[in-house]
Amino acid sequence: MADEPAQIEPALQVREPVETTDDGYSDAGSLHQSTSSLSSSIREYRTIRGRTFQTSNTIDYWAPNDEQQIEGFDITHHFMMLLMDNNLFGAPIQGRNLKVLDVGTGTGIWAIDVAEENEDFDVIGIDISPIQPGWVPPNCQFFIDDAQLDWTFRPDEFDFIHARGLFGGIDNWQKLYDQAFRHLKPGGWFESVEADSQVRSQNEEIEKDPKHVFKQWAPLFWQAGDIIGKTFRVAQDDGQNPIIMETCMRRAGFVDIVHKKWRVPVGPWAKDPYLKEVGEYAGLYVDQGLEGWALRPLSEILGWTYEELLVFIAGMRNELRNKSAMPYFNYHMVYGRKPEA
Repeated sequence: MADEPAQIEPALQVREPVETTDDGYSDAGSLHQSTSSLSSSIREYRTIRGRTFQTSNTIDYWAPNDEQQIEGFDITHHFMMLLMDNNLFGAPIQGRNLKVLDVGTGTGIWAIDVAEENEDFDVIGIDISPIQPGWVPPNCQFFIDDAQLDWTFRPDEFDFIHARGLFGGIDNWQKLYDQAFRHLKPGGWFESVEADSQVRSQNEEIEKDPKHVFKQWAPLFWQAGDIIGKTFRVAQDDGQNPIIMETCMRRAGFVDIVHKKWRVPVGPWAKDPYLKEVGEYAGLYVDQGLEGWALRPLSEILGWTYEELLVFIAGMRNELRNKSAMPYFNYHMVYGRKPEA
């Protein structure tokens, strides 16, 4: 099967048993850990302007991990499900009794949904923050782990590996894709989903204005990411060259690669009822996330004052709420198959 063109529109290997309740759900509140360097720091947070951030000797994540941010993760999941016609993944996963890994699981909402819909699957989610719920399906487990480190899974262990929303948090994307390839079974699939941080506009006048606030947003994050060595450019799309995600997928050795792109409206400005609903949730997600996203990149890394940051965020928020601006951003999914041995 030839590669399709873009379509527009490490955990413990032996896990401790956990008790289950009468309804079949397990108490996974005390998360397992697989990387010793994280053992003493999984609950080490620091506070910036009232927002908490995961931090340790090996981790200094750019976005908050507090309740407001957690709500945003789940809103993202909801509008992604709308975009994907209520499908949890795009890769053509088939079979029973499959082993699935969710890298950067966040709140665990994707992993939990996969486990609930596929009771014969063994689903594992890993993340640097212990923000997953305490009660999960018995076929779903979470581990505290940093996907940037060498994975401790066995080679050829998983049938499907999924990663979503990792931009700004990975120091070596090629290594991430290489490790996914190594730990997939022959014939297994890897799926990576990321947003392009560039805010765009269907209003041609705004889209062509280099001084508009939309044009300022992404370059600031690109600059901050370049400084700390964790790029926000992984889904940067100039419309001409392959995005980093696709390039890394090919270099890792995957075949049958598919690249899909969605235009996600920000706010309920779209005429189409389906896109209008997507936009309502995407608008809520962006509106409540703006300040938290900007705090560390702009104030700590780029040296902005808090007052400068607030003025910038206010201008961004006003334009995002302006229906005549018709803002949107692109979401990219790239998946590929590990060749049969």
